[in-house]
This record gives sequence, C-alpha cells and structure tokens, in this order.
Amino acid sequence: MANAPVQRMSQLMAKTLRDDPADAEVLSHKLLVRAGYVRRTAAGIWSWLPLGLRVLSNIERIVREEMDAIGAQEVLLPALLPREPYEATGRWDEYGQELFRLQDRKGGDYLLGPTHEEIFTLLVKDQASSYKDLPVILYQIQNKYRDEARPRAGILRGREFLMKDSYSFDLDEDGLATSYALHREAYRRIFERLGLDYRIVAATAGAMGGSKSEEFLAPAEAGEDTFADCPNCDFAANTEAITYGLKQVDASGVPALEEIPTPDTPTIETLAAHLGVQASATLKNLLVKVDGEIVAVGVPGDREVDMGKVEEHFAPAAVELVTESDFAGRPDLVRGYVGPQGLGEKLKYIADPRVAPGTAWITGANKAGTHAKNVVAGRDFEVDEYVDVVVVLEGDPCPKCGTGLKLDRAIEIGHIFQLGQKYTNALKLDVLGQNGKPVRVTMGSYGIGVSRAVAALAEQTADEKGLVWSREVAPADVHVVAAGKALQTELALDVSEKLRAAGLRVLVDDRAGVSPGVKFTDAELIGVPQILVAGRRSGEGVLELKDRRTGEREELTVDEAIARLTAN
Repeated sequence: MANAPVQRMSQLMAKTLRDDPADAEVLSHKLLVRAGYVRRTAAGIWSWLPLGLRVLSNIERIVREEMDAIGAQEVLLPALLPREPYEATGRWDEYGQELFRLQDRKGGDYLLGPTHEEIFTLLVKDQASSYKDLPVILYQIQNKYRDEARPRAGILRGREFLMKDSYSFDLDEDGLATSYALHREAYRRIFERLGLDYRIVAATAGAMGGSKSEEFLAPAEAGEDTFADCPNCDFAANTEAITYGLKQVDASGVPALEEIPTPDTPTIETLAAHLGVQASATLKNLLVKVDGEIVAVGVPGDREVDMGKVEEHFAPAAVELVTESDFAGRPDLVRGYVGPQGLGEKLKYIADPRVAPGTAWITGANKAGTHAKNVVAGRDFEVDEYVDVVVVLEGDPCPKCGTGLKLDRAIEIGHIFQLGQKYTNALKLDVLGQNGKPVRVTMGSYGIGVSRAVAALAEQTADEKGLVWSREVAPADVHVVAAGKALQTELALDVSEKLRAAGLRVLVDDRAGVSPGVKFTDAELIGVPQILVAGRRSGEGVLELKDRRTGEREELTVDEAIARLTAN
C-alpha cells in the first residue's frame, strides 16, 4: 500500500451516518455502518466499501505473512462444491439446515462450501503419492457460506463470511502434533499483530470431528461464546467443553423412596416453595426429541440444561424440545411430574454427573400432583449415560483445581483441530510409506475468521466517539483534515502529497461545504490512528497532530509532522 494515491474524501465511495442503524444490536455493527465501512445487502450478507475493504485486506496480509512463515502454501479452491465428497464423510446430512444446497440445470447436487476439509483431502490425494510429498500445509482465504437461522450482529454472524482455512497432512500423530503447534504459534502472532486481546481455550470439535480442539476467543460483550477462566490455575475452556467426573455418594442411610402429594406444583419453583426446600434438592427432568425419539435429561433443579451441549452429544441427530402434542397417547409421561424411576424400559435417560450414583433427590412420581422423595440414583433409577449438560455458572469449581471459575463472553476468532483420519479414511487418502506399504494420512484443520476479526477489533478497541484502529490494520496511516477555508485545504492537500511520497497511506478530508465540526466528528468515527488538522494556524504552516488512541495533541510544522509520522 506504500505510495498509493492519496484518498480524497470528496471522491470516496462512503457516506458516514449520524444515527445508528435501526437493526443494529452491537457496537461493531453500529460503527462499521456509520463510519462507511460496510453496507447490508441482505440478511447476513454484507458489502465491503473502500475503507472496510482496506481493513479487511490488511488483516488478510497479516494472516498470509504468518501462514507463509510456517511453510504453508496458499491455494484457492472453489466455493461451489459437488455433493459426493460431503456425502462420503456424512456431512451432507450432518450440517442440516445450515448447508446451502442447490442443483444445476442437469439436476446435479451442489453446496456452497461452509468449510473445505473434503476438497483439500481430495486435492492432496490427487497430488501426493509418496511419503516424500509430506508433510504439507495448505491454506486459502475465501468466502464461506452457512445458512444461519438468525443472522445477527452485523458481520459477526453472517451467512457469507471471509475465512482463512488451512489443513495439515502428515504421516503420523507426531507429525500432526508438530503441525498443530506451528499453527498455534502462528495464530498467537497473528492476533498479537492485529492488536486483539485473546484467550486460548479448550473447545469441542463439533461437526468437524477429531480429537484435540482449541479456540482463540476475543473477550467482548457482543460475543456469543461463554468461556471459563480459572483465577488460580491455567485452566480455560469454552463452557461447552467443560466436563466433570462422577463422584459417587454413599446412600446407605437414605430412607426408602416415598411418594408425597404435591398438588399444583408442575415447576421446580412451585415444588420448592410448596415443600420448603432449595431447588438444588430437586431433580429436573427435561424431555427432548432426538430424531423423533423422546429422551429424558436429568439435572439438579437449580441448574439449566445447556441445549448446545445436548445437541453436541447427539450430533448429527436432530434435537428439539417436546411439545404438548408429544404427551398425547403417553400416559406414562405426566407433564410437570416426570421422574426417572420406572422410565428405564420406556425411554433413554441421560443425566449430568451431578446426578451421581448415591445422590438422593425429590423428583416427579410420574403421577399428576405427586412427587417422590428419597429417590436415589443407582438404587431407585438407572442412568443410561452421564453427559455434562448443565449451563456452567460463575463460581462453579474448576475441573482442574477446584477454585471458583470466572466467566466471560467472547467472540470466536480462531479454531484449531487435530482431525486425525476422519476425512482421510472416508476419502481413502493413502501415500506410499518408506517400507513400500500404504500409509493412511493424518490431518489437522485450522480456521481464522478474517471478516469476523474486523468486528472483534471494533468491539474491543472502539470508544464513545467511534472506531480506533491500530496502524497495521487501519485503512490509512494518517487522516488529514482541512478545516474548511481555501488556504487550509491547500495546505492539507500539499502535506498529504508529501506524506504519500514519504511512504504513508493518506486519507484527506477535502470536502467543500462540510463544517469543521462534522469533519472532526467523522475523523473520530472513522478511527485512523493519527489525525492531522490544517486549522487556524495554517497560514503559519503549523498543523495539529492528534493521536486517536490516546487523545494527545500537539502543534507541529509541516516538516516536524512528516518527521513524526514517518518515524512511527
């Protein structure tokens, strides 16, 4: 970008707005639209205007530099993909309604790529035949497509988004561990260069599959992920990935199960109030349908079920809550009074580890207006499967050291997976080993949300006046503002050319008929790190330099300003 022409705002295809968009919910959405970086084309689909594209391109450049530094090779694969590879791995169905499916004029099935494990695997299968061709890391920066049910938060959750996805191909697990470590460190460098505050946390693999998985999260109120951070040890994890072991309890002193009348108590709150007990003494039994079959989920009454965890456990099966119609014809399931005792042969029962063997509960008696007390897990009912399914709360014990956890909201900006051989098995990717026998290749998958990083930076660094970019990602190095008079505009244009000649990227506000106040407000809103004003002392050749991040101001001559800005 060095020596690029000076960008005049009088010619810039971008209009700033005074008011927030009516549909904007989060800060980045508001500011990126108001500052003229993006515009909505349709729900979850965004157009990038010149300033926004510059920021996006700067992030791409940083990503490329760090990926190239670990020996990765860039390719570009199609976004329009055939059905067959995704059917071979099961993901044609696993992705469900999030997958954009379409047909060509001949009736052939295609999809818009949400991620490219299958296609990269086939590329390597075509190109690599021997152990001598591996290891290899390939990457691309390309638009991805997911049919989000509720696109929201501007570019944070769209249906089309820009992503860097890379894939490692190794001969064994040791090679995969090396490729994984290379990516992990490259991601650290990328996010540090971008100026993002981030955390590396344990995560679930989801539809990607594989073993080890970690997320890079940028703490922000607008984030849709919640992560837990232990203040006492190094434990950090997405709450969806937190698991607890079973701690069996001695129930030898618990009296026999006893049914008690509890009229008009179909909720945990009404039951606890009626009996004068804490909600934590009760057992909540949530009914869900898994591919149409009813399954009961047991958790302590004071906890909520994390449906994301339930869906993760049963994936790729479809999970939904039961409705009133599901109770029709099922006299064994009494709405509001379901208990696990006696359900064993009727439906599957899964429970959170807090419902450990020996724990005693007050729960439904499977009769209207009736509950049972002294209901002991392992004695009065059996759990088919233990799964961590509760919503993690602030202060829950750290699984590693027991200290109360701290919870924060965050934006997922990167995710790395040790995939193993899920995709190479499905697509039969082998190379000839050193001993002359076929070796099944081992894979890793690594993603960075490039367009999402723009929003994450906006969320973390913006202030009450607007966006605040670091120099490495900003659309310009300096924003020159001509206060309005002819002399001031002449000086602003002259100094802009000198700054350009010195290698800086320059945005100059030379708009005629726009008040100084509006220009200053727009400069704050746009967020270029240095603002140089040709104002009241222009006749003396004196300018005012303002640091957008710190607010510090100083008066400098033209030569001093150029020297200061080029020295940074």
